[in-house]
Amino acid sequence: MLFKTALVQGLVGSALASPRISHSITKRADLESFISSESPIALQGTLNNIGSNGTGAPGANAGIVVASPSQTNPDYFYTWTRDSALTFTALIEAFIAGDSSLETLIQSYITAQAHLQTVSNPSGSLSDGTGLAEPKFYVNITAFTGAWGRPQRDGPALRAIALIAYGNHLISKGSKSVVLSNIWPIVQNDLSYVAEYWNQTGYDLWEEVQGSSFFTIASQHKSLVAGNAFATSLGETCDGCVSQAPQILCFLQDFWNGSSVISNLANNGRSGLDANSILGSIHTFDPDAACDDTTFQPCSSRALSNHKAVVDSFRSIYTINSGLAAGTAAAVGRYPEDSYQGGNPWYLNTLAAAEQLYDALYQWDNIGSLAITSTSLPFFTDLVSTAAVGNYSSSSATYESITSAVKTYADGFVSVVQKYTPSNGSLAEQFSRDDGTPLSARDLTWSYASFLTAVARRNGTVPESWGESKANAVPSACSSGGVTGTYATPTATAWNK
Repeated sequence: MLFKTALVQGLVGSALASPRISHSITKRADLESFISSESPIALQGTLNNIGSNGTGAPGANAGIVVASPSQTNPDYFYTWTRDSALTFTALIEAFIAGDSSLETLIQSYITAQAHLQTVSNPSGSLSDGTGLAEPKFYVNITAFTGAWGRPQRDGPALRAIALIAYGNHLISKGSKSVVLSNIWPIVQNDLSYVAEYWNQTGYDLWEEVQGSSFFTIASQHKSLVAGNAFATSLGETCDGCVSQAPQILCFLQDFWNGSSVISNLANNGRSGLDANSILGSIHTFDPDAACDDTTFQPCSSRALSNHKAVVDSFRSIYTINSGLAAGTAAAVGRYPEDSYQGGNPWYLNTLAAAEQLYDALYQWDNIGSLAITSTSLPFFTDLVSTAAVGNYSSSSATYESITSAVKTYADGFVSVVQKYTPSNGSLAEQFSRDDGTPLSARDLTWSYASFLTAVARRNGTVPESWGESKANAVPSACSSGGVTGTYATPTATAWNK
């Protein structure tokens, strides 16, 4: 707290001593200082909520992620398969980027998931795979048997994606045997589940809507594409991955309405605008992909048009967004009709809005050009009024002006988070739509992980490609799909390499 105050005073002092310094430069410096101070807090906040040594996870087994230390109003002291996978995806990326201290924790997570897959629960058991879609468990890896929105079919896909990322790293280091014994059996179960059950309805990531969810379907497609390549690298096969991935992609097109994503195909009386879609885009981001509409890549016309529609849906309903015109960063919630805990903005969704734009900037630079279509034009004209349909080379002045505006817009969402982050750097689940006060579950693990990934993308640190460029062709006709899977108890073995 004292360091942050001193740093801010230093910035103010510099501004007073140099009156010619621009307001935008001062604001950027302030954001940089926030990112610098908040990054270690976010990492530690994440680690605090992981057993068995995390201070926010008393009684949790080793490698088990607690969603939040909060045990009353709301009680989040459980481990969710989805939250855990997304958290460890962020930690695995950080490990691969150079933080070797995280590897033992990653291995503990994988060992815990091997056991978790075997726990029979209200969704089912491992024998036919149905138990893999149970959304949450007690932190001691026993079944939660109370009423809940189940099944939730994104968990197996997201867990497979996380484990594949670590497994690929180990393979690159010559540890294929360890991957075959410790990682492949878990991943194989999850891939079998996705290939068998992807076309059955379930509850969405917010645990409220029963139907088909964009976030889930997009994640399932990525998992099977990455899973097939992973199997091949191990000398294994995944026939279900090969046959079902194209059909999942075919179904994914049904979520597009021409200007935005209908996040849930369900009779729920909502507009369909939902941060679910932005999260789906960033978690299926492939740094080597083109701006493909079929997979809703962050830089695609569809994803950018949808970004505008979702963000704009919160401008008029939150007091703290009052007066913020289109093209100006704003606080982002789950969906405009939300009433949970008062229906407020979420830190992780506001950060996701930034992350999609950082992803897009990376992709444009990698491609060497930026395309504006009639679909994405409204997004761009909010930022640069003179923007026009066309293709702009990275060497052009137009490319420079547009990408600069997008970077400023992206940074704006992080600045919104900065504005409503308390002085100790803690990130709750939500912040008040009226005055920005932190609300709901405290120290939400997913909030911290979202900060880490958004900043990583801002810095140009990206995950490995999952093979999108070879898996974006939509079949001429969709089939309902689903192939019966095989499931086996994962064996717990040593991690000695």
